[in-house]
Amino acid sequence: MIPAPADDIRRYRRINAALAALLAGLTVAGLLLGSLPMSPWQTLANLVGGDERLAVIVLEIRLPRVLLSLLVGASLGLSGAALQGLLRNPLAEPGILGVSASAGLGAVLALYFGLAQIATWALPVCALLGALLATLILALLAARDSSPLSLILAGVAVSSLAVALTSLALNLAPNPLALSEMVLWLLGSLRDRGLSDVALAAPFMAVGWALLLSAGRELDALTLGEDAARSLGVGLGWLRTRVIGGTALTVGAATAVTGSVGFVGLIAPHLLRPWLGYQPGRVLLPGALAGAALLAAADLAVRLLPTRQELMLGVVTALLGVPFFVHLLLRARRTLS
Repeated sequence: MIPAPADDIRRYRRINAALAALLAGLTVAGLLLGSLPMSPWQTLANLVGGDERLAVIVLEIRLPRVLLSLLVGASLGLSGAALQGLLRNPLAEPGILGVSASAGLGAVLALYFGLAQIATWALPVCALLGALLATLILALLAARDSSPLSLILAGVAVSSLAVALTSLALNLAPNPLALSEMVLWLLGSLRDRGLSDVALAAPFMAVGWALLLSAGRELDALTLGEDAARSLGVGLGWLRTRVIGGTALTVGAATAVTGSVGFVGLIAPHLLRPWLGYQPGRVLLPGALAGAALLAAADLAVRLLPTRQELMLGVVTALLGVPFFVHLLLRARRTLS
């Protein structure tokens, strides 16, 4: 591998530093702002005790929400950057493998059979099991032919099956209340989440991040083509296993605690490429930071918009993501024509 020029390294560090500063600002804003604004000193005092009522707002409502927005956004941004490098497709994003849809199916089944009413941890655990099952099915389908096209087709098959079964569960919902809970959860939100959700998702995300970040050099080599990557010592099977497994763990855990939040993994890497170029390995860490910033900003906007009831986060990211996806599609067509 050719070492990066000093100017590129400095630019890479500056971008990461700027994104980290942006995340710090969004974190502070997320703790300070809401239906009951607080001063920085009030927030700091309530983080360590202070007024009992305000401490509950900061520690049990705002802090888990801010932490989850950062963790989930980082997971989606990182997995999107890794998948775009693996599949060599700028339109790839985590939902393409069917992991999000399968996690959503697991959660819907927990609500359908009443498991979520028996134990609060049942819903995220079932969602995570759905994501892991999708990964196993995906690995089995792509075992004989692990080419990018086969991987995409296998993901489409898994996603289609999960969506069909989810629709069946919604159609057979035992009562209107259960149907409403299923639909609202599928729309995605960080509302009413606690530190227990953070504790459940964070270990799986951390393992997934490690797998994805370790694939940077191999993804860079893959841009030269599969034959060239093999000649450089890249094990393509092991690379795909790490990226798929890392995506399943990060996106599955994210979907397990927030519901379906789409397009962050598509948008975040593309926002950085004008400054970082098209080496997938260089986009991984900044992609995670950009994804975290994007989702934290979107959730803050959801909380502050003067609507009659809080908008669902998944709806907001979809409204942002669909025009962005169409823009990328049209640009790709102009490039090919």
